[in-house]
Amino acid sequence: MAEVELEIDPSQLKNRKLGRILTKLGKLTREQVHSALEVRTNNPANAKKKIGEVMIEMGLVTADDIAVALAGQRGFRFKRLVGLVIPQETLRALTSEAANVMRVVPLEIDPAAKTITVAIGSHSNFQAVDNLRMNMFAGYEISVVVSPLAEIDEIIRREYSHKSDTAELFAEVNRSEAVKNLQGRGDSIDVASLEDAGSDNAVVRLVTNMLAQAIANGASDIHLEPFEDEFKMRYRIDGVLYEMKTQPKEIAMAIVSRVKILSKLDIAERRLPQDGRISYQLSADKEPIDLRVAVLPTMYGESVVLRVLDRSAVKLELDRIGLREDELSKMRLIINKPNGIVLVTGPTGSGKTTTLYAALRELNQVDTKILTAEDPVEYDIEGMIQCQINLDQELTFARLLRSFLRQDPDIILVGEIRDLETAQISIQASLTGHLVLATLHTNDAPSSILRLLDLGVESFLLTATIEAIVAQRLVRRICTKCKQEFVPTEEHLMELSLRMSDVQGRTLYRGSGCDNCTKSGYKGRMAIFEIMLMDDELRELVMQQASTAVLQQESRKRGMRTLRESGLLALYEGQTTIDEVVRETISSGD
Repeated sequence: MAEVELEIDPSQLKNRKLGRILTKLGKLTREQVHSALEVRTNNPANAKKKIGEVMIEMGLVTADDIAVALAGQRGFRFKRLVGLVIPQETLRALTSEAANVMRVVPLEIDPAAKTITVAIGSHSNFQAVDNLRMNMFAGYEISVVVSPLAEIDEIIRREYSHKSDTAELFAEVNRSEAVKNLQGRGDSIDVASLEDAGSDNAVVRLVTNMLAQAIANGASDIHLEPFEDEFKMRYRIDGVLYEMKTQPKEIAMAIVSRVKILSKLDIAERRLPQDGRISYQLSADKEPIDLRVAVLPTMYGESVVLRVLDRSAVKLELDRIGLREDELSKMRLIINKPNGIVLVTGPTGSGKTTTLYAALRELNQVDTKILTAEDPVEYDIEGMIQCQINLDQELTFARLLRSFLRQDPDIILVGEIRDLETAQISIQASLTGHLVLATLHTNDAPSSILRLLDLGVESFLLTATIEAIVAQRLVRRICTKCKQEFVPTEEHLMELSLRMSDVQGRTLYRGSGCDNCTKSGYKGRMAIFEIMLMDDELRELVMQQASTAVLQQESRKRGMRTLRESGLLALYEGQTTIDEVVRETISSGD
């Protein structure tokens, strides 16, 4: 094994200037350091270059010399990996997903002493080290060496790229003594046993693998579900659940305990629901991903759902959430009103929060005060004052809204109107000169009026405050890698109340299924919208308590495009399929 030797303890080099470190290592003289500094200072072309780059260009040092010095600056050793033989049991300490994503390699591990040495490819990749310390090797003492990135990538390619860890990890968890120790003990399990199982190396690596795989596949939720005789792990990708191989129920408690440890929940509490969060760092060049954790006691153990809140995957700009040009113009007109209520409606998981955040991002200016009441706060947006509901402390939407009115806001976001009290205070806020954005759970835009009337809101208050209602759904996009033309049958078209003449001259598509889309034929999702703008005639109909069908009919006369009609446009444009439009929308005649 070739290794760059350091005669000086790296701790003595920590936080020193690069030139001083190279001098102490005997690579440069002081005169050469001053010469390099002068070249960088006196030549405008070098102004933005790092001093190490200038030294290499001058031929004073090699790239390895700089790498050694930068590692020492962080207190790390520099180690060459060419010819190094790493035991397989050491390599198995890290999943292939984690190794590939974080670009780190384990070199030595001692489970008894709880110590591990890992190689990273950059002295600045401290996020990967923090992730290892917090998520994968909690309780371990981690020693770090810096190695050439090309050599790390070569080991990852050779040792990890061809391996599928999941099956072996499940087998290791089932063989684990700490996991076996939980079996058959019912409610008599002590906290120490749960902590041992949750910290077991195989369990840690399985959960890490599960998180990395879910995020890599674009999952929005991870479901861990105990049943009488089995334990299921499922991912929701593009709105559809996909099941991993079913496992014996005996591993459920260990997996749930690991998730509780990561989310800082009470590991001993197994009879009450709990909520928490996990911050997961994929790699040094990416933002941390938050996972919202919800634990629910069931007949056969605790069911856990982890909601993946990946800010980098969410487009929080109004012109990037899928609005068509005419819809975008309407939305901008709506959200720039000085007061009133704008409702965004749809079922759970239909993208309402993304739409509202995108609107607030556009409104978020230095001269505008925005307050939000959310349950929970999903994305932290700079410049907005965001508050989270806490039912344990009786901090409800209604209670927060009362306080908001004394905070002199311009715009208020209400995470969800669930009851009459919240609706009444939202109306009060809009009547006193505030713009209120809120969500509601209804099937379409016109039925939101009936929902609010059903809550007990007076119709004259609705006509005085509601400016617009936006209904939305998410439909899956056809995978571009396996997209192919598709000729529908008459039976297929009947599901959309269409005839063959309606699609004459149009080309429809579907996905045949490939590795890119995990054989589903779909990759990603797009939003479809229904925007109902209130005018005097519609307000008069609301006062007369007209039916939802009448409101929809009159809104369509005024240019409202229904969800079904928006879905058909996406279908004709080759973006989605008949099945998706049928699944997410109902006919305007239904």
